[in-house]
Amino acid sequence: MNDIEGASPATPSPEASDALQELNQTPKSVDEIAQTSQKELPNSIPEEKLKRFASLYASFSTEISKVFVGQQELVLGSLVAFFSGGHVLLESVPGLGKTLFASALGRALGCDFGRIQFTPDLMPSDVVGAPIYNLKTQEFHFHKGPIFTQILLADEINRAPAKTHSALLEAMQERAATVDGVTHPLPSPFFVIATQNPIESEGTYRLPEAQIDRFMFKIIANYPSEDDELKILAEHGKNIDSKEKLLSVNPISSASEILELQKVVNDVYVAPQLLDYVNKIVRLTRSFPRLAFGASTRAGLALVQGIRTLALFQGRAFATPDDVAKLVAPTLRHRVCLSPEAEIEGRDVDEILSVVVRSVEVPRM
Repeated sequence: MNDIEGASPATPSPEASDALQELNQTPKSVDEIAQTSQKELPNSIPEEKLKRFASLYASFSTEISKVFVGQQELVLGSLVAFFSGGHVLLESVPGLGKTLFASALGRALGCDFGRIQFTPDLMPSDVVGAPIYNLKTQEFHFHKGPIFTQILLADEINRAPAKTHSALLEAMQERAATVDGVTHPLPSPFFVIATQNPIESEGTYRLPEAQIDRFMFKIIANYPSEDDELKILAEHGKNIDSKEKLLSVNPISSASEILELQKVVNDVYVAPQLLDYVNKIVRLTRSFPRLAFGASTRAGLALVQGIRTLALFQGRAFATPDDVAKLVAPTLRHRVCLSPEAEIEGRDVDEILSVVVRSVEVPRM
């Protein structure tokens, strides 16, 4: 397991010093930092696979929107992480439909859905399961816990103690659960959406950086727009059981197809200069003056895998700098920490990361 790396040096790098001057300037748009001249790139992905991926995001969005309104960053980020083999940490206030979204996602994907409500007294055996003694056979049989599902909502994960987190960590990383020395494989695919409440601290345990680093993305779900909230009131303002609403979501994929599509992600071409671009961005976070520590190597790996999946959703067999710019914030915002000076100044992590990206020269493709 890689530790979180990086600490601010006494003398900032020239790139970081120049970038500091941009903090009070108007940020450039994603299009401005991702202008590239496209050349013929290798394509080892069959055309039918590209067309399938290109239609997936629109199809998933259509089905999920039948019961879950807005929050497009959450929808896209979750799908990218899912097909990349990662997991998502979702931060939002209560009452924004996290459970409904996860249930709708699982149904649209054609996968099983499970939920664990994390509490201070939750034990590891409550998550992974435990041996149960059978009086008839006089033998112990392993009783699987709720983690044995394909789409898992770990609700309010920061309310459980560290020993419970450790059980979830093994499942996320190894796709297996070990009980009494016996390793039990989890269903495939396996995807965790863990939530935490940003406005409440009583009765919570702060997640250590080493655990947060295991999540591919951290997605912030803000309050819906006025139009979206009005639509929510109109569509969900009646006392109708959520299970009945979910019946309107049609499965448009299956677990077997998803496993095949996840293999296709590795065939997306990432040019050497684009790998260098990602590497420079990640490494700059470790020396940037407004960051107390930077992102780990795992962050770069997650970013590379994420841009591969995002490229496929856009019908391309190759990644671009624009893909990198779109995924930098969800990939790195939970892997870096603001310095005390930046916190006093009221800086935002996403704002600092945008400056980091602008300080690295965009490669020509």
